Amino acid sequence: MKGIIFAEFLELVEDTFGLETCQKMLDENQNDGVYTAVGTYDHKDLVKLIVTLSKLTGISAEELQQVYGKSIFKTLYNSMPGLEGKADTTFSFINNVEEYIHIEVKKLYANANPPAFKFVSETETQLIMDYMSARCMSHVCLGLIQGCAEHFQETIDVHMEPMADDQSEVRFTLTTV
Repeated sequence: MKGIIFAEFLELVEDTFGLETCQKMLDENQNDGVYTAVGTYDHKDLVKLIVTLSKLTGISAEELQQVYGKSIFKTLYNSMPGLEGKADTTFSFINNVEEYIHIEVKKLYANANPPAFKFVSETETQLIMDYMSARCMSHVCLGLIQGCAEHFQETIDVHMEPMADDQSEVRFTLTTV
């Protein structure tokens, strides 16, 4: 997982819960909190930070992942040059994430293993897709979808249905409101 993901998470924690909570979260994980944007790090370290933050704040790990996903959408969107104008709706953007982002990520980082999407069905008002990721962070994906809808100024209802117990595969049903 790229360092930008970790750096943005730490910034969100510090901004939302304060420097003291951020430092306590890092200390409890014996983590120095130093990440370079282009460095590659084990996603399990992020999971450990989220679990610790959940214990410190009393907020579920799933909710923290969702908030994080929503907050990082704009950063990730802005980090990919040439996206502006390629999509004008949440559905059109999500349909092309593989083409717009994941292909570019794989070009830049040969060892990258981004999540995959399988599109099940789509109408003008509903998109059904399966999310597959060995990292099992579907609630981050939920937040990213919400951040995407916010970016395109749309109201989208999102339903998640786990297809695997570990949430490595989740079906998302997105419905415009």
